[in-house]
Order: sequence, then structure tokens, then C-alpha cells
Amino acid sequence: MSKSEANCLCGAVKIIAEEISPKFTVCHCKSCRAWGGAPFFAVQCGTKVEIEGNEKVKMYDSSSWASRGFCTECGTHLFFRFKESGEYNMPVGLFPNLEGLEMSMQYFSDQRPSYYCFANTTKEMTKAEIMTHFASQL
Repeated sequence: MSKSEANCLCGAVKIIAEEISPKFTVCHCKSCRAWGGAPFFAVQCGTKVEIEGNEKVKMYDSSSWASRGFCTECGTHLFFRFKESGEYNMPVGLFPNLEGLEMSMQYFSDQRPSYYCFANTTKEMTKAEIMTHFASQL
């Protein structure tokens, strides 16, 4: 997809992402659900991301492989960033004009609560599969 722009709720942080994947992922891990009160719907934005208002971005080291960023003014969840690659995953809802998206993967599928499910047919990875994957990258 082409370049897309996003803002936090209060407008203190502006994001320009040049390479948004048309396939989005859903993470059911306990951290993502605690962070946003629901699973994390994320578009992969690669490393070509420009952030204006960076002084209003607070980073939280959420795991050994990634950090999360949010606006210090309004609390908007801005991104999940992989430490090793520098790649960003950002909430789908930040980008108001994305079209033609397809859910492609559900992470931590074994941690998905029984009170919701999606009809989409996607690939799925369990906690054990994800831990094995990231252990090889550390």
C-alpha cells in the first residue's frame, strides 16, 4: 500500500508510514489484551516510519523482543516495535483511509478467551510457537 498518515487522538503525534502491508494480524496475548482491552489488530508498517511529535511518545519495554509506544498526552496506542529489526506494527484503527485489508494471522491463538472468535480463516500461532520463533532471533 502507499504512504498513509495517522494521528493520535489529541493530534500531538503524527505518523507517516510508507509501507503498510495489506494483510493485518491479530494478537490475543495477555499483554496486548491488557494494553488495549481487546486483541491488538495491527498492520505491519516496516521500518520506513516517520514520527512527528516524538517528544510526546513514551516507550514501554514490553518484552525481550519488542517495545510499545503511546502518546503521553492522550494515551493513544501508537505502535509495537521490534527491537532487533526496528519494524513497526501499528493499530489498524490509527489509519482512517486503509482499504482492502485482509486478516492473515492470529498470534497467541491458545490465549484467545472463549468469549470471542473470528469467522475469518487465518494462519494461527500458539504461545509456544511464537516463543520458539523469537528465541531464534535473540
